[in-house]
Formats: sequence, structure tokens, C-alpha cells
Amino acid sequence: MGIVRVGGRGTKRRVEEKKDDNWQGGAFKKLQEKRKEASKDAYITVGRGTGKIKFGDIKSTSTPDTKGMWVSSGRGTGRRKLK
Repeated sequence: MGIVRVGGRGTKRRVEEKKDDNWQGGAFKKLQEKRKEASKDAYITVGRGTGKIKFGDIKSTSTPDTKGMWVSSGRGTGRRKLK
């Protein structure tokens, strides 16, 4: 079973196999590290294009634990605690 992808202003359809999601969480973090290693000698521009640094010199950030934090809902009127 696959996913239906629509293209060409809705006039084309094609069926593809579902791939693993890697746009968030631990999977995305691994994908970012892989991309960083592949192009660590490339330069990127920073500061409105006025400076440049090597891509490999950017430090990796840690993901904080969200257990016990409060999340608002319903236009900010309600809240619940994350488990």
C-alpha cells in the first residue's frame, strides 16, 4: 500500500511507498548530523550576509527534557502538564 502524491496543479497523481518520517525528533537530529558531516568544509553566510563561517564549526544543540512542563491549549485559556 502506498501514498497518493498529487502534482501539476492537481492534474497528476502518483502512488509512492511510505518512507520513514525524518522531519522531527531523534530521526531529524540524526539526519542533520549526517548532512553536517557531509558538508563540514562548506561555508555558510551569517549576519545578513556580512560574515561567513564553516558549517562544521556550528555546535550541536541538546534537546531538553519536556517532562513536567506545562503546555497551553485553546487560545491560551487551558493548560495541561506533559508526562
